[in-house]
Amino acid sequence: MFTARVKDSFSAAHRLRGYDGDCERLHGHNYKVEVIVRSCELDHLGIVMDFRQLKQLLKEVLAGMDHQYLNDLPAFTVMNPSAENIARHIFTALSAKVKAPVELAEVIVWENDACCVSYCPQG
Repeated sequence: MFTARVKDSFSAAHRLRGYDGDCERLHGHNYKVEVIVRSCELDHLGIVMDFRQLKQLLKEVLAGMDHQYLNDLPAFTVMNPSAENIARHIFTALSAKVKAPVELAEVIVWENDACCVSYCPQG
């Protein structure tokens, strides 16, 4: 199995509704996002997926969240915009854009240099 990984970032504000602590108040992050794809096959060039193509797909998804108040976005009006839910949202948005034989394996969202979560559905 081969994997390829790209990274990008976005800045946004959010608050965690119902959280007992500072995170319930409005605050922001400079999120870093890592996306990992995998495939047992390589294309005719001998690569899993063109890094530029994968980076562009990620950029398209992140553009809708960059410099936004995440709680106002349709994906997060009911569900809290936690790092976990942000990772799942990005995974869902990207999974439809990645074509076989390549599959989206994992999305990792970093809130800061020391804290991250990953989302990779069972399957």
